[in-house]
Amino acid sequence: MSSLHNTNPSLVLNNGVKMPALGLGVFLTPADQTAGAVSTAIQSGYRLIDTAAAYLNERAVGEGIRNSGVPREEIFITTKLWPGQYGYDEALRGFNGSLSRLGVDYVDLYLLHWPVPTDFGATVQAYKAIEKLRTGGRIRAIGVCNFLPRHLRSLQEETGLTPSVNQIELNPFYTQPETRAANAERGIVTQAWAPIGGTYLRNRKAVTNGAETPLKHPLITGLAGKYGKTPAQVVIRWHLDHGFSAIPKSVHKERIVENFDVFDFALTAEEISRIDALDTGVRAGGNPETFTANSYPTDVDAQ
Repeated sequence: MSSLHNTNPSLVLNNGVKMPALGLGVFLTPADQTAGAVSTAIQSGYRLIDTAAAYLNERAVGEGIRNSGVPREEIFITTKLWPGQYGYDEALRGFNGSLSRLGVDYVDLYLLHWPVPTDFGATVQAYKAIEKLRTGGRIRAIGVCNFLPRHLRSLQEETGLTPSVNQIELNPFYTQPETRAANAERGIVTQAWAPIGGTYLRNRKAVTNGAETPLKHPLITGLAGKYGKTPAQVVIRWHLDHGFSAIPKSVHKERIVENFDVFDFALTAEEISRIDALDTGVRAGGNPETFTANSYPTDVDAQ
């Protein structure tokens, strides 16, 4: 477990690049609200901003970064390649599109958005392409999202490369211990999307102690009372104390600021274990075993 930090800790990726542990995600953030959220976050101390071609808000992310008044080189920018652009040449074009929309010369982290088991050859070719971009200096680190242990093994066998980050669905109700262990074994940083497990998870079937989200579970609310924090802050701290990266999203200034105010307390090992035990094994998002570009049809070139 990590020790208490007074500021946002940096995680050292397996290629030596440093990444802030806590950042702002913009999944499902409308484009017309994204620039303001990004600028507010950066002015509040955030230095990691996570977007994706499929979120259709990369232009607004770039605008928010420019409006923040903080130099681009101080911001860690992550974006992602959509499976509809997998394949070697397709990936190169997809990356160029993201770079153009963001209005930057390079990105700090570039991720394959999903594995596509039914066409893993295209997934592999896309990864080889972004590795070429990394060695060419247009990307500082590369990784994947939603890869299960068998996908990681296959990728390594096919490419000889190890991702720096695996961004996965992860919160106290869905803890993915096997995938986290596979990441740790390979020196891959685990990064959590939907880390708080809030409104996005209300479609889930599992309910624990009558709570539909971790924020309403009595263990989390009890710890919030103990530490004088909000339930969301307790859950974010749980991620940080595990050594994960987390990218909670919000468009509300007070919530953006609140989510970053987590560096003045730490959970005990016993409290972390109790939160771990809330796992239901039920995912809310897409299934990496069956995902294809048609799972969420998205025309990233139309933006």
